[in-house]
Amino acid sequence: MSPLKIKLGLIVAAGLMLSGCMQTATQFQPAPEASLKPADKAQLAKARYAKVAVAEPFRRAIVDFHRKEAPGSIVVDSDNHYLYFVQDGGKAIRYGVTVGEEALAFSGVARVGNMAEWPKWTPTADIHKRIEGLPASVPGGVDNPLGARALYLYQGNRDTLFRIHGTNQPEYIGASISSGCIRMTNEDVIDLYSRVKPGAVVVVLEPKAGDSPYNSKLALQGGGGTPY
Repeated sequence: MSPLKIKLGLIVAAGLMLSGCMQTATQFQPAPEASLKPADKAQLAKARYAKVAVAEPFRRAIVDFHRKEAPGSIVVDSDNHYLYFVQDGGKAIRYGVTVGEEALAFSGVARVGNMAEWPKWTPTADIHKRIEGLPASVPGGVDNPLGARALYLYQGNRDTLFRIHGTNQPEYIGASISSGCIRMTNEDVIDLYSRVKPGAVVVVLEPKAGDSPYNSKLALQGGGGTPY
């Protein structure tokens, strides 16, 4: 056999081995129904939004995780539209998310300062300026823009006004269109909520900053964030 054929054979074999590893490392798993409470099932059953299937790359998956954050932490990769919930043993649950538009996105280190089920939404003054005709407040429910759950991000005792929350627009998972907050499907945010503890560390990586262990800014950018 010629050296060229041997070389090509080795490349193909290596590619197949790598492909096999990738398939083994990524285990797509829908959010378990055990996370759903009776009230959740009742709300989701009357949802009026289109229940669009999330593209496969952004479906909930168990993946290898090699960063240094402790189990129980949340890491958001805004560039690739993923949120990771860090687990033991070098693993994480990865969820697809919608993130903020470039001018409204943020990066930094925060903590989960408050948590709410089916939260009400009170648009900020900034949102009212950008979107006319909004009500002063929207009660919790499946048609609320915050969806089924909300994790409120704090720095010290200060509410940053940024949230991780559900959405009634699942078709935008994997896009950058929000006003800075991190959106998940309602099923995924219910699953995440059931695992997260108050005070958990949340690291939002600086866009296009690479993946070094703490390549994130320690102060949220443009502190006038909006909760939607």
